Amino acid sequence: MSQTDAARPWEVQRRGLLLLISSPSGAGKTSLSRRLVADHDDLVLSISATTRAPRPGEEEGREYYFVTPERFDEMVAGGQLLEWAHVHDNRYGTPRAPVEAALAAGQDVLFDIDWQGAAQVRAALPEDSASVFVLPPSWADLARRLNARAQDSAAVIQRRLERGREEITHWGDYDYVIVNKNFDRAYADLGHIYRAERMKPTRNPWLPDFVRRLGSESLS
Repeated sequence: MSQTDAARPWEVQRRGLLLLISSPSGAGKTSLSRRLVADHDDLVLSISATTRAPRPGEEEGREYYFVTPERFDEMVAGGQLLEWAHVHDNRYGTPRAPVEAALAAGQDVLFDIDWQGAAQVRAALPEDSASVFVLPPSWADLARRLNARAQDSAAVIQRRLERGREEITHWGDYDYVIVNKNFDRAYADLGHIYRAERMKPTRNPWLPDFVRRLGSESLS
């Protein structure tokens, strides 16, 4: 460690944070997540593996790793996934090794994730996780957003809405809840949560030595 690093340990000796964001489909978690990542250099988006087909505009390795059901089975059997779940007739899972490496290197990782996956991550890495649930202001607003995306058929949208009824019952499992009535306000709230979580002592192992040095300094 250089002399400069020793003088500013908070810049080099952090443990990473896993920020888990969940919501019913269409409530805004993906838009909020993408903006938070774009605005913070220390935060990267977790890339999941999925068995679903790519949507228009999605690219392999950017939004997801698109794998066959057979390959997904191999990853589950080999313990290569930190979490995985069935969502809307498909499977999603997070590769374990990149996440654990990021934490050790002080890199924060954001998970745009459903409640099942969030529960598994919290169980596996409880001290490293902070979770946020995003709610829509009304059910009519959620339906309007899903229809405005024009990405799914009416039948798929109806299934997403029906599943959303069950998904929102898990809001109490999360550390924080945001009602996304106004995007800018919801984003500001999310940013405050993220920055506060970064300041927790458990994520800043440099603090004990720093405080000891402060205590040994002369008062004159």
